[in-house]
Amino acid sequence: MGRYNNLITLDEFTIQQLRLFPHATGELSGLLRGIGLAAKQVNLEVNKAALADILGAEGSINVQGEVVQKLDVYANNAFIDVLRSGINCAGIVSEENEKMVVFDDAKSNQSKYVLLMDPVDGSGNIDINISIGSIFSVYRRVSELDKPAILEDFLQPGIKQVAAGYVIYGSSPILVYATRRGVNGFTLDPSIGEFCLSHPDIKCPAQGKIYSVNHGNFYLSHPNLKMPEHGPFYSFDNRYYNQVDKKLKDYVDFCISTTENKNGPYSNRYYGCMVADIHRNLLKGGIFFYPQVTGKPNGKLRLCYECNPMAFITEVAGGNATDGKQRILDIQPEHIHQRSPLFIGSKEMVEDLEKFLK
Repeated sequence: MGRYNNLITLDEFTIQQLRLFPHATGELSGLLRGIGLAAKQVNLEVNKAALADILGAEGSINVQGEVVQKLDVYANNAFIDVLRSGINCAGIVSEENEKMVVFDDAKSNQSKYVLLMDPVDGSGNIDINISIGSIFSVYRRVSELDKPAILEDFLQPGIKQVAAGYVIYGSSPILVYATRRGVNGFTLDPSIGEFCLSHPDIKCPAQGKIYSVNHGNFYLSHPNLKMPEHGPFYSFDNRYYNQVDKKLKDYVDFCISTTENKNGPYSNRYYGCMVADIHRNLLKGGIFFYPQVTGKPNGKLRLCYECNPMAFITEVAGGNATDGKQRILDIQPEHIHQRSPLFIGSKEMVEDLEKFLK
């Protein structure tokens, strides 16, 4: 039992934080515990995968125009059900719901907070057993308490976030969350069923050796490629070649340069799950970007529940996040499913990128 003597669970950690603020009500701590509970439910299903019949498409199309995966539906329902049954959340905006979900009951209407979330980031990866995650963002309501939450509660710039976080599922699930006091990571200990502090006070290195971009959407690295009649697999998608600004292509050349880039060359690592890519870069240093392309002039990622929470976490840890023109956290959302380009990561690497975008 000795190895458990110094463990600090997520619950214990949030209680310790409460002691630093004598007038705190504990409502945010309760909301974070609810998120942790829902994440554990999702993780159980992820670990059972095909045995729980959560692989593949559910059959419908969501508000984003994307095919809904079975796991998307399960995770979305799990988070909504857990938080609806509590007393610490007045409503939710989810990638999977066209409109906001308001918990219009006496207890929820008294709550100070609303939540925005992407229930499953990278859900297509579960079929092949690689990284997936959840993203969440917490705001203090601007509307009157004792009444239902309203749209303006959710349409706040990212700088107004009270907390933000993400969960990565798999063999060693981790929940990372940030407040203005810092960023901390909690790994799920299956022997006691609790998220326990494993990554205290995370700081993003100012410089790294990794860049994360979908080359298939971005940059033709093998011109005039021919498919061999026989041989090993080769996967490449050049649908969007020449649809990205030349300045960004020049930056990728800079990333892999051994002469122009004094810290280069960088390695390209791209999981198809933003949570996993940004988590790695947060710990090791690196930059992730998903720019606008032809047909997606505003990018692919959603501002309110993907870009904003990841930008908040990264900035608190010492990194930077921009849409290529302005700080992500300063953007005023106009609608809940608004999209945005995203360039995010180590401070010096984002600054290098911004020089190319001028």
